[in-house]
Amino acid sequence: MKLAIVSPFPPSKGTLNEYAYHLVKNFGKKEEIESMIIITDKLPEDQSYVAEAEMGNVIFEPVWEFNAMSSATNIVKTIRKHQPDIVLYNIQFLSFGDKKIPATIGLFSPVMSKLSGIPSVVILHNIIETVDFEEAGITNNPVMKGIYNITGAILTHTILQANLVTLTIPKYVKIIREKYKADNVVLIPHGTFEIPAQPDFNRGSKHLSVMTFGKFGTYKKVESMIEAVEKVRKRTGKKIHITIAGTDNPNVKGYLDAVAKRYEHVPDITFTGYVEEEDVPDIFSDCTLCVFPYTSTTGSSGVLHQAGSYGKAVALPLLGDLKELVEEEGYEGAYFQPDDADSMAEAIEKVIIDEEYRDFLAKKNFAAASSLPMSEIADWYLSHFETLVKQTN
Repeated sequence: MKLAIVSPFPPSKGTLNEYAYHLVKNFGKKEEIESMIIITDKLPEDQSYVAEAEMGNVIFEPVWEFNAMSSATNIVKTIRKHQPDIVLYNIQFLSFGDKKIPATIGLFSPVMSKLSGIPSVVILHNIIETVDFEEAGITNNPVMKGIYNITGAILTHTILQANLVTLTIPKYVKIIREKYKADNVVLIPHGTFEIPAQPDFNRGSKHLSVMTFGKFGTYKKVESMIEAVEKVRKRTGKKIHITIAGTDNPNVKGYLDAVAKRYEHVPDITFTGYVEEEDVPDIFSDCTLCVFPYTSTTGSSGVLHQAGSYGKAVALPLLGDLKELVEEEGYEGAYFQPDDADSMAEAIEKVIIDEEYRDFLAKKNFAAASSLPMSEIADWYLSHFETLVKQTN
């Protein structure tokens, strides 16, 4: 089978790049996949895409740009050029831009490739019906929220014109099937990127470190976490390092620099900036506790799956999609009220001072992550690919 995948891909820093990387690695190990074409975004001149040996026969086609009006046209031209058996889109609503028109045009590419005679499958990582526009930093204007909801529904209808749309959370499938009367929507869980044979559950215990990972400034804000750790330090007398791993959300540029300046009096804080793929294992493995300082959610959490795969205890608010993942996939953590430093401090302190409880959470989360390895997720996709190819031949 010749497979095309439309997605950002490392070293591109586009959203969902890591998901594509791990999915491609696992497709490359499957005998059914003869070759892959990665149709991805253009890089700065000093960077290039490199296929790893375990990915198999891979060609990179960097033909589209974030916020470019021509992205959909260039993607479909490339698909026609290579004539794959099937094309997989790894996307969310802002994959092709954060400006309304180019973002919208890009989302027409799945139906355009379908009309070209190539079966198209979309992994849709979020749905408009569960997005809190204010918390996500999009708008707090009631009129604009209404406009975004209408536009989002139209775009969802457009995306549903693909041959198959996969969603990562059961609630999403229920909402889309009921609202849009769609019968081409299926559940395929997010899956876990890398699962070590057996993580070192004691790593990160000698030098206490609280870590958070992501793109910050909208519904992921780190002020409450810094203040919570400060409270735990004072109450326990323990030396606890704070690691803030990641970058600004594109909608809130300069956020982390402002936070660093505001809390420059607080000792033992590291702002890592963008974390390269090869450095991710150490970022997770070296921490004692992974914290999710979220006030909302916009999709399945890759960070929670990563924390589980490295055998880490977590502290998180039990809300939205995080609540779904905890209930559906068997994760567990110390829970706190969103954006409440006192509540967060209690959760962090419980994990930091109670090694037995921390060990329980780490092993529970590793077990949850191990139940859905990316290799099995790739098999689920292959099963659907084979069915679609047979139907269209």
